[in-house]
Amino acid sequence: YLAQLCAPGLPTLPLPDRRIKSRVLVARDKPGGSDGDWLCGDPLQLPIASDSVDAVLLQHTLDFSPDPHQVLREVERVLIAEGRVIVVGFNPFSLWGLWRLFVRWRGGVPWTGQFLSYPRLNDWLTLMGFDIERMDVMEFRPPTRRWRLDGIERLGRRFWPMLAGVYVVRAVKRVSRVTPLRQRWPRLRVVEPRAIEPTARE
Repeated sequence: YLAQLCAPGLPTLPLPDRRIKSRVLVARDKPGGSDGDWLCGDPLQLPIASDSVDAVLLQHTLDFSPDPHQVLREVERVLIAEGRVIVVGFNPFSLWGLWRLFVRWRGGVPWTGQFLSYPRLNDWLTLMGFDIERMDVMEFRPPTRRWRLDGIERLGRRFWPMLAGVYVVRAVKRVSRVTPLRQRWPRLRVVEPRAIEPTARE
């Protein structure tokens, strides 16, 4: 069972159905072109029962949320133990982040979002008890189709992967199964007082 949280104004990612028994799209408005079940809801307060979902896909949801930390807390709540969260986001420390600084005033998607860096994302996930399983990066070229910049893409993958425009982080929810036991105090043994025989000096 997979829950896919959609960002406003962005198309949903197509997913293979061979391992997904049921998928539900969670958004405030019905996403266009969606072929799965749709659930009206706010990522800050997911209308999903706790410990009921195997995986959650955050498709640029954190980039457009007023409180991305709360979204991650909700994801942690609805995931089962050993469940996976997959986060797709824009890297602010990239050519995409630099491009955003110049075109944000136009008000178009995705430049109106607040890009979340993956070092901060990894810190948040770790504090919530997630283990980072995998991180992939892509899109080193600037976000334009005017020039063919395949060389920048190849060089970026090899020499500066931290400056990729888009990242995908997969983490697993770890739950401690240690049950605290009541401490059993040792039985107190009553010891007879030792008689001290007086001596000549005392």
